[in-house]
Amino acid sequence: MWTTIIIIGALIILTGFLFLNARQKMKNLKDVKDSDQVVILTDQNFLNKTKAGLVLVDFWASWCMPCKMMIPVLNEVAAEVNGKVTIAKVNVDEQKATAARFGIRSIPTMILFQNGKEVKRIVGVKTRDYLLKEFDRRYNL
Repeated sequence: MWTTIIIIGALIILTGFLFLNARQKMKNLKDVKDSDQVVILTDQNFLNKTKAGLVLVDFWASWCMPCKMMIPVLNEVAAEVNGKVTIAKVNVDEQKATAARFGIRSIPTMILFQNGKEVKRIVGVKTRDYLLKEFDRRYNL
């Protein structure tokens, strides 16, 4: 019985340590600028910019730490796909109508559009490799 209590206590302490460590790392994230290859979308230009080809739209907010983690990933992906897929972003705090239209409830959420139609929804932080494999698996890029 005491062994179980000690193990549970150790797990609680370890979980707390890992949480605080992750929180500190997220606070220390440097602001990274979006690449010039990443298109900024608004409520006004959204339909026009997503109506043709493949477009990956990142729904994000400036206060969202996981969203900040995605900035360098999306910059790398934009450089690597070299125009075969448009990488775009929507700030959900500034473009509320578009975020509401797509039912964005958590961020980061990325939606892949093909000729204006949603074909894949990705929620959470993902790696460059994950996104590239998703494009390749679905569209042989």
